[in-house]
Amino acid sequence: MNPGPFVSRVSFFAPVSLFFFFFLVFIITLVKRIRIHPMNYFFLAAAFFSFHLLMAYLVDHIALAAAFIICSAVSMGLVISYMRLVIGIKFAIIEIGISQFIYLVLFSAAFFLEGITGLSITILSILTLFVLMQFTGRLNWDELIAEARAKKT
Repeated sequence: MNPGPFVSRVSFFAPVSLFFFFFLVFIITLVKRIRIHPMNYFFLAAAFFSFHLLMAYLVDHIALAAAFIICSAVSMGLVISYMRLVIGIKFAIIEIGISQFIYLVLFSAAFFLEGITGLSITILSILTLFVLMQFTGRLNWDELIAEARAKKT
């Protein structure tokens, strides 16, 4: 496989995968009443995109599969090690690590499935919707948002 077009497609859709990742992190932290500062989100985005930047240059020197694994490990290592400092190790590994694995690694791996990439990402999106609907279905959003605003002041 020529890695150029693959890396180009993965990088082109990187903002979509970051959106899904941030959306999930936002919902989880809101429900768990954890505040993450916008600067923390900036560092999360930079660490998330380190996958794509490193991949763009690494595939010129090593096999695509090896580059994919290394870039995944680097990005996840950055994100988890940072969030363990921000919130704690358990949250960093469970909620953040699993979310990043799904929306960075699996999302990007879907591009290996030529011909069904769109279907794979659509199924992932629908599963995300289902999980979030189940996770938040009994929430009183007005109460939760009012509580979050009260903590701000």
